[in-house]
Amino acid sequence: MLLVLVGASFTALGIVAYETDLLRSLELSTVNTRFQVRGPRHRPPDVVLVEIDATTFGELNYQWPFPRAVHGKVIEALAREHPKVIAYDVQFTEASACPASASGVQPSPGQCNQAQRDEEGLLAALNNADRRAVMSTTETDEHGNTRFLGTEGRPLLHEVGSQPANALLPTDPGGVLRRVSYEVGHLKTLAVVGAEVASGRPVRPHAFGGATAWIDYYGPEGTFKAVPFSEVFKGTFARGLFHDKVVVVGASAPSLHDISPTSTSAQMPGAEIQASAIETVLRGLPLRSLSTWLGIALIVLAGCLTPIVGIRAGPPVTIGVALAGAAVLTIGAQLAFDSGAIIPFVYTAGALVTSSVGTLSVQLITIAFERERVRDLFSRFVPENVVDEVLATADDGLRLGGVQREGTVMFTDLRGFTTFAESLTPDGVIEVLNRYLSEMSDAILDHGGTLVAYMGDGIMAVFGAPIVQDDHADRALACAREMLTLRLPRFNAWLQERGMGSGFRMGIGLNSGRLMSGNVGSERRVEYTAVGDATNVAARIEQLTKGTPHQLMLSGATKEALKDPPDDLVFVEEVGLRGRRANTTIWSLPEDLQEGSDEPVASDESRSV
Repeated sequence: MLLVLVGASFTALGIVAYETDLLRSLELSTVNTRFQVRGPRHRPPDVVLVEIDATTFGELNYQWPFPRAVHGKVIEALAREHPKVIAYDVQFTEASACPASASGVQPSPGQCNQAQRDEEGLLAALNNADRRAVMSTTETDEHGNTRFLGTEGRPLLHEVGSQPANALLPTDPGGVLRRVSYEVGHLKTLAVVGAEVASGRPVRPHAFGGATAWIDYYGPEGTFKAVPFSEVFKGTFARGLFHDKVVVVGASAPSLHDISPTSTSAQMPGAEIQASAIETVLRGLPLRSLSTWLGIALIVLAGCLTPIVGIRAGPPVTIGVALAGAAVLTIGAQLAFDSGAIIPFVYTAGALVTSSVGTLSVQLITIAFERERVRDLFSRFVPENVVDEVLATADDGLRLGGVQREGTVMFTDLRGFTTFAESLTPDGVIEVLNRYLSEMSDAILDHGGTLVAYMGDGIMAVFGAPIVQDDHADRALACAREMLTLRLPRFNAWLQERGMGSGFRMGIGLNSGRLMSGNVGSERRVEYTAVGDATNVAARIEQLTKGTPHQLMLSGATKEALKDPPDDLVFVEEVGLRGRRANTTIWSLPEDLQEGSDEPVASDESRSV
């Protein structure tokens, strides 16, 4: 349930951020990165820039703004080359001002006549440009009208076979130019009009999706072929250079302040930006954002990926899936970009990362609580100081896998308890049983044993598993000795204080050997156990104590496994056990350590259990 909530919450946050464009700047920066990863492409051969650059100012003896006749001469030179279009990114909104004389007096009529002749020369050049010239502006009224040479722009330009166009481009945060509009101020943009003139076909507004379109830059500044404005003015350029080309005239000198950051460059001249926009429109605006619904679907997929996986898998798998998802998203975003689609990378990645972190947090917290619960559970069956070591060997489901160990198995039984219990109330039986089991369990745990099971008043324990203990036999024998000499007498004294009789005897069987241990059971319930021949023999040895004065019996295998065998072990007998061909030797402690009994001692003849 928590994972479902995590997936839904972070997916919803991703969608809200996407719909409100909350991370716009960061998302746009990834578009720049995608351009960089794609790298520069071969420049189109049909685009040439005519740049008003530092070379131009060095070769021409003019101050900016240049006389209109200078521009007219350049347009005439270009028109003679028969280009597809001359996109002139220089604004001529105002009429030419009459130059002031050196003495600061009013200009002479002759000077003003020269300015007028310059404008007439520009208009004549446009008239001879075979309707291929597009003149830029940045000033329009509410109807899309502009001015040209101080008069109504549209009628004048149409008269000389030219068209006005708006050179403004929408800016992103930081003044970065990444997009082009169909029109600005109710006037078509320079990119649109330039593409229409170059192709001879109209550009439909719906191609822009009712908003703006991405400029598909070929590379950084300097990608397109460029010639200085001065070379065209002086006619020193190679003939045929502009034939059937898209020609863009504009400023590139830093002093003219027509340089802006773009998706591929920190500083790109305005003429090159306009050329990139025109070329993008001519190619049908190949770079497009993913539709809103597809973007939302992608965010939903990314946001729900790891929570869905986390329902069935653990943290390692969740981390692997998250990393794989991030890799697929990153590579997919770049491949999609190379194919012309811009997917919402930041919002999709954000949904993936946040939902993955949320999923891992839920999983780790759940595991921590579960581990603490299991730790508490294990601490009831194994010594406190080895609980962490036991858990370290558990699998992801906190199950102990099957292992084979050399160990010692202990079985204990309280003699006569069933008959005794019939005389007590249920609460009394449970109280007595809990008192007895607590005493014996503490002895087992104090000696490093593992409690395997309670069987009524009987106990099964193992030493040497699941944690390896080289002295498992010594621990088991010391535990049995403590049970008989300390724990059982104390329990019997407790009974006597409450008037519940003189006490009990018990039987303990020990056997050492190879055993297999681990968790067994179903998905709903598991328990730890130890199985094997060593376990069976231990259970049968415990049964041998019945009807004898010996409350403890250990096999010869346990005696051989002792690292420090005590001097007081006594041989009892050699018996045959079911399922074993060889007889088993039985050893015990002296009778005075086992609360001696009047019960008959076993005969010297071998017995079979």
